[in-house]
Amino acid sequence: MGTEFAETVVIGGGQQGCSVAGALSRLGYQALVIERGEIGQAWANERWDSLRVNTPNRTVAFPDWPYDGDDPEGYMPAREVAGRLRSYVAAMGLQVREHTSVRVVEFPIDEALHEGARFRVRLDDGDVVEARNVVAALGGYSSPRVPEVAAGVDLSVTQLHARYYRNPESLPSGAVLIVGAGNSGQQIADDLRDAGRDVYLAVGGHKTAPRRYRGAQILDWLQLLLPEGNLETASGGQPGGHGDSPVLPGVSVLSGKDGGQDLSLPILAAKGVTLVGSVRGAQGGVLVLEDNVRAVAQAAAHKERELLKAIDAAIEQRGLVVPAADPSPEYDPSLIKDYGGTLDLVAGGITTIIWATGFVPDYGILPAEALDQDGLPVHRRGMGTLPGLYYAGLPEAGSVMPLLIAATRNQAERVARHIQMDNTLRHRSPMAIGGLWT
Repeated sequence: MGTEFAETVVIGGGQQGCSVAGALSRLGYQALVIERGEIGQAWANERWDSLRVNTPNRTVAFPDWPYDGDDPEGYMPAREVAGRLRSYVAAMGLQVREHTSVRVVEFPIDEALHEGARFRVRLDDGDVVEARNVVAALGGYSSPRVPEVAAGVDLSVTQLHARYYRNPESLPSGAVLIVGAGNSGQQIADDLRDAGRDVYLAVGGHKTAPRRYRGAQILDWLQLLLPEGNLETASGGQPGGHGDSPVLPGVSVLSGKDGGQDLSLPILAAKGVTLVGSVRGAQGGVLVLEDNVRAVAQAAAHKERELLKAIDAAIEQRGLVVPAADPSPEYDPSLIKDYGGTLDLVAGGITTIIWATGFVPDYGILPAEALDQDGLPVHRRGMGTLPGLYYAGLPEAGSVMPLLIAATRNQAERVARHIQMDNTLRHRSPMAIGGLWT
C-alpha cells in the first residue's frame, strides 16, 4: 500500500474513459484509468450474446483511431467493440489498471504529498492516488434497477435483470415475460421470439424511430440537423434535471440485428409476442397490470411523428435535396390491443421474468459537494462544480447523443482541452494553449 500521483485519474475503462485518456495522450499527457472489471467491461461481459451495436460501425471510433474495417454501414457485435477498445488502449500505450475499484474520491485534501494535487482517490486494495484532475467516466446507466414489485412474485419464478440475460438457452423452459419496452426489453423479446420461445412483453414508455429516413440514418439526422441532437425536445418532451444534471433519457428503440432493423410494439406483436400492460403489483403468481397497451403504443407513435416532422422542417429550412419520405408501414390495428388488468403467470406458462427496467447512476464515490439532492452529478457539458472534476458519458441538457459511441471522441477532446488549459496556465506557459486549436 502507498500513495502515488497521477495528474489525471479517469474512473471507468469503457469507451468514454479510454477516449479521454487517448485525447490527453494526443496532447502529451498521460492519465491513469482505473477500471473495476476489464477494459470495455460492459460490452465484453454485461450484454446478451446476440447484441449488436445500434449505431453504424463507422461511428465506433476513438481519438486518433477511426473505424478501419470493411463494413462501415454494418453493426458490430458488442464484444467486438470491447476488442477494438482493447486494441486502442494497447496501440496508444494508455495506462489502465483493471480489476480495481475506487472506494471514495476525497476533496478537498489536507497535507497533499504531491504539489498541485486536489483529489485523493482511495482504492479498494488500500492504495491511494493523489490527482490534480478526476474524470468520472462511470456513465449514466451503471446499476441495474429492479422495481420493488419484484419482491411480491412467487419464488418459483426465475427473475433476473436484463444485464444478466445472455441467451435463450440459459433460461428455464417455459414462457418468458420481459418487463420494459425500451431498447433492451424489445431486443430481448425479439431474440427470444426468434428462438421459438413464447414471449410476453409488459409495455412502458419508450421512443421509436425508423432506422433510416429520407436517405440517411436517423441518428445522422439527429446529429446534423437538430439542436445538439436533442431527441427529447425534438419528439415533444422536455429536458429535466438539476441544471445540466442527467435525466437519463433513453434512445429510440432500434436493432443492429441482420444489418440493422426497425423495432416497435407492432413489429413484435406481428411476430407473435403477447403485449401486456405495465406491471403495477404482484401477488404471488398473479401480476397486477395497468391496462395501457394501446395508450403506450399510441404515445410512441406520436413521438415518432413529431421527431420526423422536426427533421422535415430542418431539411426544408436548409434547402437540402433529399428523397421524399417513405410511406409509413401499415400495421394491423388488431395487433395492438389492451390485455386487461391481471396476468396469471401459471396460466401463461411463464417461468421467467426479465426486468428490462433500466439502470440508475451510482456516483456515491464522489464528494457530496459535486452531486445534487438526488445524488446525480451537477455539470455543464461535462464540467463539474469542483475544480478539476470532469465527466464523460452523461446526457447534456436532455440530449441523448453523448450516450452514443459516436460522441465519445468529441466529449473526450473537450475534457482534454480543459485539462490542458489548466496545466499550461498553472505553469505560466499560455502560448502552449495554441495547441488546443490543432
